[in-house]
Amino acid sequence: MKEGINAALILEGGAMRGIFTAGVLDVLMEHNCYLDYVVGVSAGSCNAADYVSRQIGRSRDCIAVSDKSIRYVHGDLLHMIRGKAFDLDRLCGDFAYRYYPFDFETYFASEIRAEYVVTNADTGKPEYLNEKKDPKRLMNIIAASCSMPLINELRPLDGGEYSDGGITDSVPILHAMRKGYRKNVVVLTRPKNYRKERNRAAEALYRTKYRKYPNLVKALCTRHIAYNRTLDLIDKWEDEGRIFVIRPEEPVVGRTEQDTEKLLAFYRSGIDRMEERYGELERYLSDGGTDVIS
Repeated sequence: MKEGINAALILEGGAMRGIFTAGVLDVLMEHNCYLDYVVGVSAGSCNAADYVSRQIGRSRDCIAVSDKSIRYVHGDLLHMIRGKAFDLDRLCGDFAYRYYPFDFETYFASEIRAEYVVTNADTGKPEYLNEKKDPKRLMNIIAASCSMPLINELRPLDGGEYSDGGITDSVPILHAMRKGYRKNVVVLTRPKNYRKERNRAAEALYRTKYRKYPNLVKALCTRHIAYNRTLDLIDKWEDEGRIFVIRPEEPVVGRTEQDTEKLLAFYRSGIDRMEERYGELERYLSDGGTDVIS
């Protein structure tokens, strides 16, 4: 398949579940399948960046970290108190520059249009950002997109405060369609029929921790509603053949999974699913499409 295909690639987050997406994208890159536009959310932002920089295997290596001394996911109380239970400074700092160097040169030279979803804490609205020149700002955007509520502190960026893009647009399929893309490839990290449930205990914590950000609290407390509506649309459009969706089957790993063997098994399931359906994807991308929304 030729690169530069006029289609959008939409990547859901899910923390360590992003290793499934890594397997999917590694297959696409091996086939030189590069779509014109990619939008990532949370862990999907890391996947998206490695897709644009054409670094096969990098997302896998950054998630399934065998060297415990450099891991960025911690379950102890001290790291939690410091807001480092999920250490984004290490992931978007040391990993990008030292342990698993990110290819900024290739990224900035790419013609692929990339965006990363972040949530503005003041407005409680999603923003879709990118950076094509400044390595530090690019990594700051990705860190903001990955900044999980309660676990991480709000991330300063461009004079504002930001949090996880998944709070306000977990699967930005509508955003891609509004940009004019008629062909949309969606990579999810949960099995079909998964839906979020309301979590009243978490809502109480949100209201306490983010009391200075009422719009963010509102977005957090209604996140499950917006997410489930989006998945309902995705299922509908998938059944109609209007979008191409690839997702894992059971079982999936947890978002803080650290067992390397389990993570690599989930990565291989992403490879297997994409290889099984690659011919189907080719046909979908080559056939004429129909607008889903105006």
